[in-house]
Amino acid sequence: MTWTKGVMAAAAIAGLLGAAALFKGLAPDRYGLPEIEVLAPGKTGQRITEGRLFGNYFPAAGSALASATGQHPAVLLLGGSEGGLGSGTHVMALALQKEGFAVFHLAYFGAPGQSDALERVPLELFDEGLAWLKAQPGVDPARIAVMGASKGAEAALLVAARRPDLVAAIAGMPTSVAWNGVNWASGGQSEYASWTAGGQQVATMPFGDWDQAQGIISVYRKVEDPAHQAAAARAAIPVERARAKVLLVCGEAETMWPACPMARQVAARSTARRGPPVTVLAYKDAGHFVFGPPIAREHPVYDRLGEYGGSIAGNAAARADSWPKVIAFLKQAADAAPADPA
Repeated sequence: MTWTKGVMAAAAIAGLLGAAALFKGLAPDRYGLPEIEVLAPGKTGQRITEGRLFGNYFPAAGSALASATGQHPAVLLLGGSEGGLGSGTHVMALALQKEGFAVFHLAYFGAPGQSDALERVPLELFDEGLAWLKAQPGVDPARIAVMGASKGAEAALLVAARRPDLVAAIAGMPTSVAWNGVNWASGGQSEYASWTAGGQQVATMPFGDWDQAQGIISVYRKVEDPAHQAAAARAAIPVERARAKVLLVCGEAETMWPACPMARQVAARSTARRGPPVTVLAYKDAGHFVFGPPIAREHPVYDRLGEYGGSIAGNAAARADSWPKVIAFLKQAADAAPADPA
């Protein structure tokens, strides 16, 4: 599958999650979308299959970010509701690799040996991924970050809240709460949590009612509603427990879920509870395609950048502005990290 199909399928899957509430039981299997994508690592990467881990590893390129001992900073990279090892996240991995980061693109559902449903995914899987990444030759275990987009952003923030050893957490189109999962076999919306910790389901924010006029974003609006404040507080991601510096990227015009309002909730919670510094990059004319490396005008996906909020030009400009800031943020966090005591 091409990157174009992978990027658009990821958004379409998330979009149809809301429609599932309206058409549950009436739609064809997976709503006619392509099967979950599991990309090969390519020439600069390696396929990793160890225990529960399935992913693509990209050793750092060059020596610009290497320490005196030749070790590089590294990123645990997580895709979204597309599952598997999708094209859009693969492009991010290659871009990070070229900048001098070692990258482990870890699948957490939809890969061989994993469930096709995004539900009850153990957060310990990410702990295992981080342990594996830290143990790689050439990786500095004191300079590890986590990055994810959409549902991967949800996972990344939960991981950061559990792991005081991370130096940075970057979330594109983030959420402030944990949501219920996604299961196509049951019509899209799952009755289970997306995540578990210690075998117990992580507290979640249930989906709201589908509103035809608003579309998909309607099922997530409860998180902004004062009437549902207690539910949102129960499901809130405890960002204040993180020690990593946090960067959030969102589009104000998003029509998928209210990423910018939720990003501001994350920042406000961290400030109120004396958590880590949280930087929010919000772009007025961008939507759910706000995050990732810049896309050239001649690229096939360029003309579809505005499909989930904002204009084509607005999303393209947001990516061109935010991606260098993402890289700079990662490098600054790595530079500020204490030397590995080992």
